[in-house]
Amino acid sequence: MKDVLFSASMMCANYGHLETEIRSLETAGIDSFHVDIMDGHFVHNFAMGLYELKYICRTAKKNVECHLMITDPYNYIDTFADAGVDVVYIHPESEYQPSATIEKIQNAGMIPGIAINPGTSVETITELLKIVGRVLVMCVNPGNAGQIYLPFVHDKICKLLDMQKEYGFEVYWDGHGSVENIRKYAPLGVRGFVLGSATLFGKGRGYGEILSELRNGL
Repeated sequence: MKDVLFSASMMCANYGHLETEIRSLETAGIDSFHVDIMDGHFVHNFAMGLYELKYICRTAKKNVECHLMITDPYNYIDTFADAGVDVVYIHPESEYQPSATIEKIQNAGMIPGIAINPGTSVETITELLKIVGRVLVMCVNPGNAGQIYLPFVHDKICKLLDMQKEYGFEVYWDGHGSVENIRKYAPLGVRGFVLGSATLFGKGRGYGEILSELRNGL
């Protein structure tokens, strides 16, 4: 099993002390920072802002990945590249030609990925699997933190894990990344997990202690 990667969901961070949060997470051993961009249209919520994203990219020494829950992301790829983003996930349903957006992400020097909603079947995005480096499986409905895990995505995860060697992508997990889910799915081949309120933030414990326990438990 490859080393499992953990990404901090920054919409759950303390915005009053954002620099301290970034430094503490890096010291604790976080692998990357996960930034959710929502436009209030593709999902019924707004988060996060361009200025917060730029600040995180400027301050962080680790990679920043951007999960775009917005309509027509093709129009904004250069904006995220200029901000210093390393990885961009788009939802295939968010525009008419997602393959063109994936190509634009790659040409901008970023790693392209697709995010798959709980209700999106693997069969509808199979062709896109050939041109992305990552597949982010949404294990909750997108748009809000703190939701419960939807167990019916299990079959989808297993199907993608069976396909990843043939297509050359890696599987990542987003939504209720609990200790139990991490310990169950990491050995099956899930490469990385986005950590939010279920595991990392608001626990009254140090980030280093939490991440150390997660890694030692695998």
